[in-house]
Amino acid sequence: MRSLILASGSTRRADLLTEAGYRFTVVVDPVTELFVDFLTPRELTLFNARRKAFAVAPRHPEAVVLAADTIVALGAKKFGKPRDLSEARSFLQELSGHTHSVFTGAAIVHYAQSRLCYEVAQTEVTFRKLTSSEIEAYLSRINPLDKAGAYAAQTDPGSIIESVDGSFTNVVGLPMEKITTTLARFDVEPELGARS
Repeated sequence: MRSLILASGSTRRADLLTEAGYRFTVVVDPVTELFVDFLTPRELTLFNARRKAFAVAPRHPEAVVLAADTIVALGAKKFGKPRDLSEARSFLQELSGHTHSVFTGAAIVHYAQSRLCYEVAQTEVTFRKLTSSEIEAYLSRINPLDKAGAYAAQTDPGSIIESVDGSFTNVVGLPMEKITTTLARFDVEPELGARS
């Protein structure tokens, strides 16, 4: 069994791996996330995930390194992490009453064997029509500044989310259905008896 490194400071991603029974360490080398218009959301998440993975993998060549990036898209517009509460409020106003796509790209690297695998998942999320007071109440309950699209699907989802079509864990930050299968190909498995 190879050791696993999560190249992300996201507590949500760490929680998903822990709940699935994985033993891992967190190693983060801060990488400025690229956010440009000339890449599709799918391309952008994969590009950023690869940069995060290769910021860590050369220093831990024998470990399997997992990195990820999530972006929300409504039509042609992409939503990353809001700069401040005002932008977070604007994001939720734009997403209100609409169906948007959540893309998470993941890069899994075993540097010593020159192995690299990409995964990307897309989930459709429909928001209820939100009033200004509902948006304010929601923003008071979560920290939107470290979340793509300014919302946390795992925290009080029924207050803003009407429906989710596809992987829910993808919306949280890691498409576990794909990640589990891919990690197994790298000889990384959950611990026996760790799953609930």
